[in-house]
Amino acid sequence: MGHDATRSVADFDLTRLEDGFFENPYPIYAQLRQESPIHRLPDGGWLLTRHADLDAVYRDRTAFSADKKAAFGPKFGVATPLFEHHTTSLVFSDPPYHTRVRRRIVGALSPSAIRGLIPGLERLINDLCDAIEARGHCDLVEDFASAIPIEVIGNLLGVPRDERSPLRAWSLAILGALDPAPSSTALALGQRSVTEFLEYLRRLVADRRRHPLGDGDIVTRLLREDASSEPLSEHELLHNCIFLLNAGHETTTNLIANGLVTLLPRAADRASLVQTPSAMAMAVEECLRFESPNQLGNRLVIAPVEIGGHRFAPGDYLTLAIGAANRDPTVFADPDRFDIGRSPNPHLAFAAGGHACAGMSVARVEAEVAIRTFLTRLPNAQLNGVPEHQHRARFRGLVRADVRL
Repeated sequence: MGHDATRSVADFDLTRLEDGFFENPYPIYAQLRQESPIHRLPDGGWLLTRHADLDAVYRDRTAFSADKKAAFGPKFGVATPLFEHHTTSLVFSDPPYHTRVRRRIVGALSPSAIRGLIPGLERLINDLCDAIEARGHCDLVEDFASAIPIEVIGNLLGVPRDERSPLRAWSLAILGALDPAPSSTALALGQRSVTEFLEYLRRLVADRRRHPLGDGDIVTRLLREDASSEPLSEHELLHNCIFLLNAGHETTTNLIANGLVTLLPRAADRASLVQTPSAMAMAVEECLRFESPNQLGNRLVIAPVEIGGHRFAPGDYLTLAIGAANRDPTVFADPDRFDIGRSPNPHLAFAAGGHACAGMSVARVEAEVAIRTFLTRLPNAQLNGVPEHQHRARFRGLVRADVRL
């Protein structure tokens, strides 16, 4: 369907989106919120766009399931690499498994481990800025934003630097298969990428069992005996190492690139953030709200429940429009205005409740250091032309964004 605001949203379909939606989905989200906030999709599922409804779903762990075996079987094929991965991944699981794995991962991503990342992160970002300064131009995605989370997650997983080159392509392919309507080519690439990544991780984990590293290494910490929780099986460990890369890579790349593309044309905001570095944390929250890196979530209804005045039955499948909820005018005054001082800012970019993003502290640190350093080191950076958005509904990111100094 088209996305002219004068047209009806009755036939809105996430699997048949036009180019204009990828450039700017927010007008159609606003129309859905107003006219059809609990919207029946052509496939029989439901699309929710109001902040209050998403928040209620995220915080209810009795009526909704994050488990996607029923949805992923037909999509990926049962017992395929993509099915095995995404149904073992922390994000698509329920208690008690989710509770046990999340406890191990959050424990490994301790505040001290995150603080330990900062010196290396600052060195990397300054090196990237040096290279951009020397060239006089860059692609914000390829030459800056995408390099940062790969380095951070590579360090956390203890991946030797000369073995990191395939990580980004594997991650993009595995996550790309999650889109509402992936092509057969995208699915085949995703299946192959899971297989290749698992082969690599088996060797990495075997080496780490023989030669444990220090507390900053998340694989060593996940392998360690812990009296407070049952250890992860080899299968669980390998797939959640993939999850850590995926969760920490593309969304953080998108957060940094989307944030800079939003800030670069806003001279007053840039100047304010350079002069008052302590304001960067609040600005990153607004970047997360304004251009949420993860735009869609899902839940399966497992018990009769009412949300937003609508009764749902077990078996109903919900798609949660995070990007729409984060511009809900009942929660955010003037929601289409980017406001680096917005407070409070109860956005849902990291979900909420028991499924709130386990790595959000890492993502926030990366974005704060990256955006602050870029704006400070490259004060004359300007967008060169119109940034090109990915044609993906689930993740909001850029193919490229040219910048000149």
